[in-house]
Amino acid sequence: MRLSPEGIQQRLSAARSATLGTNDGAGRTHLVPIVFAHRDGVIYTAIDAKPKTTLRLRRIRNIEINPQVSVLVDHYEDDWDRLWWIRLDGVAQIASDGPLRETALELLAEKYPVYAGQPPPGPAIAITVKHIRSWSAS
Repeated sequence: MRLSPEGIQQRLSAARSATLGTNDGAGRTHLVPIVFAHRDGVIYTAIDAKPKTTLRLRRIRNIEINPQVSVLVDHYEDDWDRLWWIRLDGVAQIASDGPLRETALELLAEKYPVYAGQPPPGPAIAITVKHIRSWSAS
């Protein structure tokens, strides 16, 4: 069954991680786990300081080529009556500085305390949600 708008908002607020799906110029899908925050129909994430070879990651390069992305937030447990998922399809924008990045960092720091002391050094990604699909077992 589909989740109500209120159920979607509650689950997005409580969820600690999601999966971001991007596509490159050849149509190859790239999936990566992310942490995220949301406000007013926009999903925010950022490139944080965990060890990486570069801050210009494949997800950034893919968004520059094709800004159409999907974010999947899901919940699993052995009680299958409690399973659910939400897929948010939208258009991503990369913000290396300015108000959009500042909003992303503020919201992420509110949700993830580690970001208050260690703000992500890389660009932020803001995804304007165009379509929401959801399912819940109960």
